[in-house]
Amino acid sequence: MKLKETGLTAEEIKEKAKKYMIETYERFDFVAESAKEMYMYGTDGTAYLDFYAGIAVNSAGNCNERVVKAVQDQCQDLMQTFNYPYTIPQALLAEKICTVIGMDKIFYQNSGAEANEAMIKMARKYGTEKYGPHKYNIVTAKMSFHGRTFGAMSATGQPDNACQIGFGDMTPGFSYADYNDLESFKEAVTESTIGIMVEPVQGEGGVHPATKEFLVGLRKLCDEKGLLLLLDEVQTGWCRTGAVMSYMNYGIKPDIVSMAKAMGGGMPIGAICATKEAANAFTAGSHGTTFGGHPVCCAAALAEIDELLERDCAKNAREMGDYFCDKLALLPHIKEVRHQGLFIGVEFDDSISGVDVKHGCFERKLLITAIGEHIIRMVPPLILTKEDCDKACAVIEETVKALA
Repeated sequence: MKLKETGLTAEEIKEKAKKYMIETYERFDFVAESAKEMYMYGTDGTAYLDFYAGIAVNSAGNCNERVVKAVQDQCQDLMQTFNYPYTIPQALLAEKICTVIGMDKIFYQNSGAEANEAMIKMARKYGTEKYGPHKYNIVTAKMSFHGRTFGAMSATGQPDNACQIGFGDMTPGFSYADYNDLESFKEAVTESTIGIMVEPVQGEGGVHPATKEFLVGLRKLCDEKGLLLLLDEVQTGWCRTGAVMSYMNYGIKPDIVSMAKAMGGGMPIGAICATKEAANAFTAGSHGTTFGGHPVCCAAALAEIDELLERDCAKNAREMGDYFCDKLALLPHIKEVRHQGLFIGVEFDDSISGVDVKHGCFERKLLITAIGEHIIRMVPPLILTKEDCDKACAVIEETVKALA
């Protein structure tokens, strides 16, 4: 919808949002009206270089033509059915995903948090049915983030995070260990443990990639103890980290993996993929969804995944990630640059606020996000070029120098 079609001004749109919407986000102060490839455009035509991509969603570029056409075509044929009949997009997408990432079965959801809920439920049901009613505990990492639904936020290892404060007791059945510390996870495993759940790269925790020793060690630990390895790839999945799925960077395979964000190319969809043994825990009535596997979202996801694979966006993520981060490391007031592919975290020294950098970059028409006190996070579309990286780096440098 274009602003001129409403007869309103941009300020009136913002006022309506403030009046009627429950706001839990710090907004960028503009009304986004359109977007294309690496840019988002305001109602006045101002172009913003997009280095947050809807938070790792628009990986093949904003409003990718192939995805847009798939959505338009599917809307004309079939929009919603619930999961009683088979649908063509569902079946084709299921085959594509399971074949590409080497898993056996898929269950569709609507978002990353729902996918993680489904992964938690599958693991707990698997454990109690195979070993008894005590076997449902899951060990997750401190400083992890798995979503804002009750099970997902209980799995999140951040007790001081706003997502957990004020809601009473968390869901029982979770314990927490230090990320990238294999011994800490070994110590956290008890007789009631059925699974270990981690992100290959901790995103909200500050963009910390797992070490190979850690993830390979967790896979071995799970094999030795008869546990399920659960990987949250909601942000890392689909070429973001330089491989189709981040776990492929480590030469391992999980028992269950969650995904969302980039999967749909801008349409809301998530999923879990599992081995046959783990998937057998879900039987009739044990889990369900009204909109999961929505035909339009599945058609969009099929187009997005084909686009990412055919353009070898994983390779571009590796190459541009290394190029961009090498340049970022040379900027003033940088404490550390962390990345895996184009999942990038930049930590500044104590004199520079990450939020201030985010606002300063916005004023200079670059869109990024901030996490923690001194960290910015960037997850740009995976189609970016060296020229895009150079532009972003110049804006960040100008911003930091102005703040300093």
